[in-house]
This record gives sequence, C-alpha cells and structure tokens, in this order.
Amino acid sequence: MKHPRFTAWLCSAAALVLLAVPAFAQQPDALPPEQAAPAAQEQPAGAAAPDAEAPTEEAAPAADTPAADPQRTYVALGDSIVSGVGLPDFKYTEAAIGMDVAPNFEGYPEQCYVSLVGKGLGLDRQHAINLGLPGLTTGDLADMLHTGAMPQMNQLAGTYYVYPQMLDYIRRADIISVQVGSNDALVPALVALGNATNWKSEQLVATLVSGVLRTPSFENLQRLNSDLSRLRLTREERKATTQLLLGGGTDAICEQAYQDAAVNMPQVVAQLRALNPDAQIILVGYTNPVPLLPEWTQLFRRLNALGKSLAAQNENVTYVPIPFAMTATDAHPTVSGHKYIANHILRAVKK
Repeated sequence: MKHPRFTAWLCSAAALVLLAVPAFAQQPDALPPEQAAPAAQEQPAGAAAPDAEAPTEEAAPAADTPAADPQRTYVALGDSIVSGVGLPDFKYTEAAIGMDVAPNFEGYPEQCYVSLVGKGLGLDRQHAINLGLPGLTTGDLADMLHTGAMPQMNQLAGTYYVYPQMLDYIRRADIISVQVGSNDALVPALVALGNATNWKSEQLVATLVSGVLRTPSFENLQRLNSDLSRLRLTREERKATTQLLLGGGTDAICEQAYQDAAVNMPQVVAQLRALNPDAQIILVGYTNPVPLLPEWTQLFRRLNALGKSLAAQNENVTYVPIPFAMTATDAHPTVSGHKYIANHILRAVKK
C-alpha cells in the first residue's frame, strides 16, 4: 500500500479533510468580561445576527502593552500556527517542506503573532525569535528541549528537526510562549484517513492546504466539491471512512492525543524552567478547527484545561486562552486571528 510522507503542511488541515468546511472556532473557556471586547470581530461563522456583515480582517483593538524594552528577548515555540503558515509572506511552499526552516526564526511573516508581539514590546527581530516548526507535536518539543534535536524522524508527520541553537535562544529569553498540541491529534487523523481511503484523500488534502481555498467563495466551493467527487471510494473504503469518522475511530485518536499531551506538556514546562529559571512562560490556548465534532470539541476543551492547570501549578507560568481566534479553511489563523492572539499574549506579559 502506498504510504506517502505527509508533511507538516497537511497536519493542521485534518479538520478540513474530515468536514470540508471553514473552521471558525469558539472555545468553552471564554475570557473574563473585562477582556472579552476584542473578540467582537473574531466571532465564529454563524454567530452574527442575521443582518450583520460577515467577519472581516480588521485589526483588533490595541492591547494595553508593557513599555518597550529592547533589552528583553521574546521566544515563541510551537508548530505551524506559530511559524505563520498560511500568511501571505510565509516563505515556504509545500515543495520546500523538509528544507531548513531556520531562516524563519528571524524572517517570519510580518502579520504573524510573533511579529506583532515583538512590535508591541519594542523588539527587533534579533530579540523576537520565532521557533515555530510545522508539524511539531508535544512529544517532539519535549524531546528537542533536551538537545535541540528530535532523536528520530516523526514518521507520521514526516518531520525531522535538528536545531541545537534553539536551546541558546531559550536560555537568554525573558518571555517564552508555547503553542503546541493540535498535531498530536491531527497527524494520526490524517494518516488514519489516508489508510481508510487507500490514500485517495491525498489530492483533496493537497488542495485544502495549497492556499487557494483560504478565501471562501463560490468558485472555491466548486473546486472543493470537484475534489470530493473524484475520491470515488469503494464500498470497503466508504465503510472504513465511516468507521473512522462516526464509529469511534476519531474518539480513540483524540483520547490518545490528550494522553500524550498530558504526559509531554508537564515535561515541556519543566525542561523550559530548567533551561531558564527566570523567564515568564506563556502557555497559549487552543482553538478547535472542527467545532462540529463532539470528540474534537472535548479534546480541545481538555487541552485548554491542561494548560490552565499547568500554569496554576508552576510559578511564573501564565495560561492565555484564545477562544475566538479566527481560522481560515486550512485551520491556520487568519490575519485577524494572529492579531487577536498577539493582543492576548501582550496583555499577559508582565510589565
């Protein structure tokens, strides 16, 4: 059986493969009322009143940010959401996955939240470092915090990162944000779907993550329907796909993903603290790219609870929920979504 190497670009598109709908996620752990105002422009699709206009990419209200201090260093750890995948000036295409992504450490997109947090803190790009690695899982990050390298390739994601310099960045950081965990479920879900369809789903996923469908339109809907119609699943493939989606297959994937994160995230926090005893660690919350599936909703609710619990148990660790971060059809944040996340991180930075 063909088993293609699904790269990180495919990982965060699992929701679209499963549902083929845009993802505008609202999380259960909403912000306190005094912090909820910026969410007005980030409401999930369908949440607006009947006569309201569709959500736009306008800027969220400016955060009450700390005074600029160019001596501080901000380091962002995580996966493709952190790195800025999907934004107009992201430098890597699907064909380039597997190449060195170190240039994105300082050459990240202007519109990604790492850039916006850096600007809000008055930092240049030598003091606002983006260590987002597409396809990264919590286990991968826990491993890399020991030596700066993954001990072996993540076979499911098709990723292998070796960046010893990341440990030096972490050691000199004053603020460290972490956003990782979605791929713990999305990667095995993609592989399971590929197995169920005998990898007929590969072209559909490629279309979804190519960037052409990030803007909802009638033409894009037609293109998506065309890709769906070309799947031509056999009876056995339809049965396997139905079992995966409706027969408990994704329940098992989500449960295992949570168990993995529950083991790995405490290790991530502990290792960060060992590398840097003084930095403020910010655990960025999760947005659910598949809010219509109960098992996924439950997973992301549990992941958010895990982050909140870790922050409560560890000194100088802050949990930042992002319940209304808007995502595009490839499950990555929109421009507006990145602004929203940046504002919430800036509010959490200690002055």
